Amino acid sequence: MHSAQAMFELVADIERYPEFLPGCSGAEILEATPDGIVARLDLSKAGVKQSFITRNTNAAPSSIRLALEDGPFDLLRGEWRFDSLSEEACRVSLDLTFQLRSGLLKMAASRLFESVANDMVDAMVKRANQLSSQSS
Repeated sequence: MHSAQAMFELVADIERYPEFLPGCSGAEILEATPDGIVARLDLSKAGVKQSFITRNTNAAPSSIRLALEDGPFDLLRGEWRFDSLSEEACRVSLDLTFQLRSGLLKMAASRLFESVANDMVDAMVKRANQLSSQSS
């Protein structure tokens, strides 16, 4: 079990995503503000590569909202939620809405993004467990 604050910090640490998030080949913070960041994620799986930029607005430790800045989407928005269950436990959820622009790679890119998005919550929990066992 992990606190909402610990999970919030893990999800907010975007530059480390390539270390543990399947399909994430790169991450860079382009701009930092007191309430969030603008970041680029590079995804790559089965020969399909896509990059996109989001503006992430932080409301520590309860949520991180995502809004598209640039990328292969007509629409991308989402929210990570960290609902505290106790001092040392929380429920983590990710709600994403996206629509890719039409084009030749739309189907492949859609599968890539769906795959990575579906794996994100599990990858975050697995990473938190690894970090927790290393510090024990």
